[in-house]
Amino acid sequence: MELLGWIIIGLLAGALARLAMPGRDPGGCIVTLLLGIAGALLAGFVGRLAGLYAPGERAGFAAALLGAIAILALYRWFVDRR
Repeated sequence: MELLGWIIIGLLAGALARLAMPGRDPGGCIVTLLLGIAGALLAGFVGRLAGLYAPGERAGFAAALLGAIAILALYRWFVDRR
């Protein structure tokens, strides 16, 4: 059930990350939402690893949004380098 919560938060974070980072997105909306899910999962994993979150808690929505923006920025950087 917790993973489903992360996926839902990731979808919202991916949509907001697309709004926060305007410009041409090489992957489109679906890729951006998937990167948002990856960012939310990354934020949760790193937060737990660093001891910021307990196993039953969710990472904050802000952390998921920052994770989604970071993943999206890395994705754009790697795609633009090709």
